[in-house]
Amino acid sequence: MFKYTVCFVKINNEILMLNREKAPIMGVWNGVGGKIEKEETPDEGALREVFEETGIKVANFFSKGTVTWETSEGELDGIYVYLYEVDDDLTFVTPQKTREGILDWKSIDWILHPSNLGIAEMVAQYLPVLLKKEGNYSFIYKNGQTYLS
Repeated sequence: MFKYTVCFVKINNEILMLNREKAPIMGVWNGVGGKIEKEETPDEGALREVFEETGIKVANFFSKGTVTWETSEGELDGIYVYLYEVDDDLTFVTPQKTREGILDWKSIDWILHPSNLGIAEMVAQYLPVLLKKEGNYSFIYKNGQTYLS
């Protein structure tokens, strides 16, 4: 089991992104998420993290997966990724300063634009798959590229 989750909350053509104030990936836009607590499943940890960081209660995920990579010590590490869709009538005003950074709704086109250097490294590689299909996915990150396995 991996230690962390990253969660993308989607409404229409926008995703709630967090510009992180702390390491890792300080100053970079990413989904919300964090460490899975002891005795928690990844699904439970993801739901809790979304609520703690945004105050939004999400129900079931639309799509999820894992992204794995080999550490410099040659061990397998990874993260659980989730995509939640919320109702069109959700009111969540941004930008909003939180203890983790700044939350803001970003258009999917902006997130995935090839010239956008402010998005977490792997997001533009795996998010399109999560957006297109319901289900569970496994991605492998190697040599700067993410592959669907």
